[in-house]
Amino acid sequence: MPTLRNIAWENNNLKLGGAMKKSIWLMVVPLTIGLVGCSSVPEKGTKVTHAPGVTHVPGVTHAPGAMVNLENTSLVKKVLYEQYNQWKHTRYRMGGMSRSGVDCSGFIQVTFKTKLGVVLPRSTEFQAQLGESVSKSELRAGDLVFFKTRWSGRHVGVYIEDGRFLHASSTYGVTISKLNESYWKSAYWKAKRLDM
Repeated sequence: MPTLRNIAWENNNLKLGGAMKKSIWLMVVPLTIGLVGCSSVPEKGTKVTHAPGVTHVPGVTHAPGAMVNLENTSLVKKVLYEQYNQWKHTRYRMGGMSRSGVDCSGFIQVTFKTKLGVVLPRSTEFQAQLGESVSKSELRAGDLVFFKTRWSGRHVGVYIEDGRFLHASSTYGVTISKLNESYWKSAYWKAKRLDM
């Protein structure tokens, strides 16, 4: 079966200019990145495989510098609102990790590292495997909240207070939403509390 590379560069019958080659790569790279973003969790019952040499789910580590105690909910709320004010309306971009565009798990990873001093895995799949399960009625600031958004899609945010959570929405970008909004209420999956 011919590959994109074969077609674009090795096929003598097909002459592609630099602009066409660039266009092809601009299509391939986002599609590839899209496979590892927020909705990259395998179906339930599917065996999760890891890269060679990786024998466990990446865990939580501490970022260099000061760390916020996740049990200090007042301070956690404060830094989460600060993060929101710095990132609000940053557009959603699958695979993104910056203010020019970010996906849900990337935003959570950046938020925890820069604001809370905690390094989390990059993917929603691995983030969902961390910590202890917590009921919706016992959520506190800093808990991770997870959603099943499509048949195989997963989404993550961080709980703030009073039913509100901070996340990178594919529709609104970085925003604060309420768990009791009909969409999020029906998509709610689980919550996890990180033990530090």
